[in-house]
Amino acid sequence: MRDPRALKSRPHTGHGLSRLGAALALSMLAAAGSAQAQSLQELYDAARAFDAQYLSARALADSAQYKAAQAEALSRPSLGLGITAKRDESDPPNFSRVGATTLSGGLQGRYALYNPGNKLIISQAQLGLTVSQADLEVAEQDLIVRVSQAYFDVLAAQDALGTARASKAMIAEQLASAKRNFEVGTQTITDTREAQARYDLALATEIAADNDLRLKSVTLDQLVGRSGVAPKPLAVPVALPAVTPLTVDPWVAQAEELHPLIRKAQLGLEVAKLETGKARAADGVTVDLNGTLGSQNARGAGAQLKGTSSTASLGVTLNMPLYTGGANQNRLKETLSLEEKSRNDLDYARRSVSEGTKRAFFGVQSLTAQVKALEAAESSSKLALEATQLGYKVGVRVNLDVLNAQTQLFNTQQNLAKARYDVVMTSLRLRQASGQLKADDVSAVNQLLAK
Repeated sequence: MRDPRALKSRPHTGHGLSRLGAALALSMLAAAGSAQAQSLQELYDAARAFDAQYLSARALADSAQYKAAQAEALSRPSLGLGITAKRDESDPPNFSRVGATTLSGGLQGRYALYNPGNKLIISQAQLGLTVSQADLEVAEQDLIVRVSQAYFDVLAAQDALGTARASKAMIAEQLASAKRNFEVGTQTITDTREAQARYDLALATEIAADNDLRLKSVTLDQLVGRSGVAPKPLAVPVALPAVTPLTVDPWVAQAEELHPLIRKAQLGLEVAKLETGKARAADGVTVDLNGTLGSQNARGAGAQLKGTSSTASLGVTLNMPLYTGGANQNRLKETLSLEEKSRNDLDYARRSVSEGTKRAFFGVQSLTAQVKALEAAESSSKLALEATQLGYKVGVRVNLDVLNAQTQLFNTQQNLAKARYDVVMTSLRLRQASGQLKADDVSAVNQLLAK
């Protein structure tokens, strides 16, 4: 015997249910943007020329080479020009006022013959140049992750909005059916009110999803310096590449060798050791070569030696501090403490990178398993929907059962799409955590997108 609820609702809802599958597809297409969608590679290239955070890091890296050149100047001689002009007048008692005009000029040169501290300063500057390159590499990796995250956030928000609109369309059909059935007396007012409540909730969900898409789009637009960016979706059928190596240990080992933060910490320790060397050298001897070449012209009654005269000198200066009030000794103790700090910073960087790499690796594994499970759930949900639709046709299911089955399928498909985006993003974060993320990885992800 057929369910009496099915007999009441069936005559008024058959046409609406046949259109609900198309509603989701139309909603997804509407949310996905225009045909002029941009690829991840195109948006990343735009961000490299626009993002202030990345451009700031690049300018700082560019400035490091000039700072190193300043330090290298310590190993070269210096030469300066000095010119002096003066007028002297005197008014002695019982004598007439006398005056003299003197014009003098000369060159002063200096060259450090022996100064161990200068060599250490130059070495520090060269290490600083390498540190700046590591900082720029970190900034480039961060830009890749930020652009990619914003890109897939927009795609996920589009999917959520498409699902919300499709669900609202289905519930609107059910609400219209409930109202018609109530008017002809085949359903109670309770059924109508329940359908109205579900529709109001679906409307609120759609509003929230639409606002979330707007916010995600603003973030992406701000990153790339464009307006109304429409990212390309993943190509169908979706084929996510496997993450290799398949075990975590090789990833951690590669991170020890490649990660820019570890390299930066290692360089920081070397700089601290050089700073300690400079503190020790401050108590040592320095030898400078000094030379001058000058000329003087004096005129006037008060000039002791009228006319033009020339002078030249060349000498060696030896400097050795005997007592500095404890400044040098305390500076040495300070640098030794800072050296110990740098050593601990290196240990912390290694541990943090190792932990981050492991977290990212296990995250990729978990998300990959979720994708497989959701793909199986999608297949099961499709079969369940077909069985429910068949049951509705023969009268053993009601339209609400079909609505629930369709909602389950749409939600599963949305969750599956989100899990795929997360797999791509976590794979990029894994390469970032292990220090391997490069611009080529953007091109690899770009191959997964629709053409």
